[in-house]
Amino acid sequence: MEKNIIKVGVISCSNMAIGHMRGVIRHPKAELVAICDTDVEKMNRVGDMFGIERRYENYKDLLAQEDIDAVIIVTPDKLHKDMAVDALAANKHVLCEKPLALTREDCVDIANAVKKSDRKFMVGQICRYTPAFKAAKEIIDRGEIGELMFVESEYAHDYEKILKPGNWRWDPLRNGVVGGGCHAVDLLRWVAGDPEEVQAYSNHKIFDPALPYDDTTIAIMKFPNNIIGKVFVSVACKREYTMRSLFYGTKGTIICDNKSNKFELFKTNVNETTTEGLMPKQLNTEIPIEIPVAINNHNASAEFEEFASIILNDKEVTTTVYEGAKTVAACFAIVEAAETGKVVVPNYEF
Repeated sequence: MEKNIIKVGVISCSNMAIGHMRGVIRHPKAELVAICDTDVEKMNRVGDMFGIERRYENYKDLLAQEDIDAVIIVTPDKLHKDMAVDALAANKHVLCEKPLALTREDCVDIANAVKKSDRKFMVGQICRYTPAFKAAKEIIDRGEIGELMFVESEYAHDYEKILKPGNWRWDPLRNGVVGGGCHAVDLLRWVAGDPEEVQAYSNHKIFDPALPYDDTTIAIMKFPNNIIGKVFVSVACKREYTMRSLFYGTKGTIICDNKSNKFELFKTNVNETTTEGLMPKQLNTEIPIEIPVAINNHNASAEFEEFASIILNDKEVTTTVYEGAKTVAACFAIVEAAETGKVVVPNYEF
């Protein structure tokens, strides 16, 4: 990389891709040099917005550019496998949006391609960069709420305006759990570990009956260390988008959301080194400590900052291909449990 500058290409010009582009542009050691989209009108509009001259309809033409060091894949989920494998074969570092893929076979193919490559491969599990969730995990890791006993997250997102027959979200393989609920599943995996057993129930009461998967699902899971948990996923519920999450420990509780500028911490005691300046009344577990946080529920800039640091400093990837695959595997288990009515043990072998 010339002068320690990462030259980046972004595959897709969607709204999410634009967030990634802004992350690249803001980084002092990165340069957005190329974009790609099959929708030429949209690509030209985005290219003009950011002054990007190199524009490609075919992602393989972008990958053929030898000066591009890294690519960000922000395309519909079913396209991830071919693009990720081709990008690694073209000697590019890869940041691939979640979910990693829609089938176990595709996850395995990507993992095998990563094994053969010396490039960095990172999965975009963006909830790990959401300020509220990141702060909550830091509190949990410090032991401030004791030992975890119950964790809960929800992916409540009304797809009414964005889910239409034939579009990529309609894909039966995607399912609301795999495509959207993977956010909540990955968040709980990050905090509590890999679910060991899954039970689930689902129904189809709101969305178009032709939708090839249920629109609402609830899963109960057993995590390591006898932690229990719950995930709620709905792509049809009538409310604003939210990922309200709760973490119950033996000495306290955290209630947070990716759409709020604060979260609540309940504690049986106050550690003076981490909660300095709190009023004595806040020792009462019935009174929450309100902790301010930035609202950034799609923090692509922080995600790219981590990706760039991994490349520039030859660091280990945290959200590896296996982390992405395990989250998908847990989602597969939820779907299977809901369909069969049986307890399912997720298969994390990739």
